Amino acid sequence: MSLEFTLLHTDDRSNARLGRIDTPHGPIHTPAFAPVGTQATVKALDPRDLQEVGAELILANTYHLYLRPGADVVAEMGGLHRFMGWRGPILTDSGGFQVFSLAENRIVSDDGVVFRSHIDGSQHTFTPESVVQIQEQLGADIIMCLDECAEPHDRAYNEAALARTHAWAARCQAAQRRDDQALFGIVQGGIFADLRRQSAEFLVGLGFPGYAIGGLSVGERKPDMYDMLDVTVPLLPAGKPRYLMGVGAPEDLLEAVARGVDLFDCVLPTRLARNAALFTRQGRLNIRNAQFERDPAPIEAGCGCYTCQHFSRAYLRHLFKAKEILAARLATIHNVHFLLALMGDMRQAIEAGTFDAFKAEFLSAYPIIPHDIRAANRERRKSQSSR
Repeated sequence: MSLEFTLLHTDDRSNARLGRIDTPHGPIHTPAFAPVGTQATVKALDPRDLQEVGAELILANTYHLYLRPGADVVAEMGGLHRFMGWRGPILTDSGGFQVFSLAENRIVSDDGVVFRSHIDGSQHTFTPESVVQIQEQLGADIIMCLDECAEPHDRAYNEAALARTHAWAARCQAAQRRDDQALFGIVQGGIFADLRRQSAEFLVGLGFPGYAIGGLSVGERKPDMYDMLDVTVPLLPAGKPRYLMGVGAPEDLLEAVARGVDLFDCVLPTRLARNAALFTRQGRLNIRNAQFERDPAPIEAGCGCYTCQHFSRAYLRHLFKAKEILAARLATIHNVHFLLALMGDMRQAIEAGTFDAFKAEFLSAYPIIPHDIRAANRERRKSQSSR
């Protein structure tokens, strides 16, 4: 068995779904958020930390692990689960997004993409077949087709990228050899509704065990992302899991769950934590601010995470000001716990039939930040490259 999805309940007032995904390495209760372990590690946390905060699924990155230490090394060490000491389910992305966002001098053709490593400049080639082979060596429970993530507002680029993404998806499917991994197709199409429909309909026709929605939260406005979910999600099979890639802001999780999305991943909680930004139900808190120098309170009253149960805002501020390694660890524990607890609260609300009320109550107190972290990173890279 590679994957079995059970739809347990659908909310009467929205499209929010309660479900369970059974994998060879255990269950995933949906809707679920996966912390990102790019280099076969969730930054600042070990597997015991992840278990304690309630993680059931984590994500690792094909591009990075292919370059270092190499998929053959991971395979020789017994696969990702044994290599990183994580016994639960793992999802690996195809590395396509990183090729288009990090790699240098890339050349895209219908065959695949040639690129130079951002680490040492060495030249490499990803094809649909090689990406599947790499992920089979890594050994994750859920693997992804190679896709081309286009700039969301460029119509011509999205049309060309969509044709390649569809052809590559069929080739990935034909290349798969392991029957204990679930290969997901990825819907693309930018912010163009007709392209999203075309992509969803084509990929559903190929009969994947699950479907991802890519190319969102990459610089478009939040209303545009929600509009594309409104178009795309209803076209995906109700009996298969739906995965929104790279989304982790609390408001986006709520809006996407309301539209029927089951799985999420994002670097947001860990990256914010390393930069002293902490989630609370009243919005993000910058723990470096002087107002917390003598604050004896936890990050958030009532939070059950290890950090909030044992340490004060004053202590966390001190750790960040002193540049102590423990700062990143304690902040990351809190941020990841916050999002996983939010997903748990959503599951309870869906089961109880109160999801709409829960969503409205949460969003009424949570200040919305208009640009997600990927958009901010892109703007910063553009600024740096122009200097």
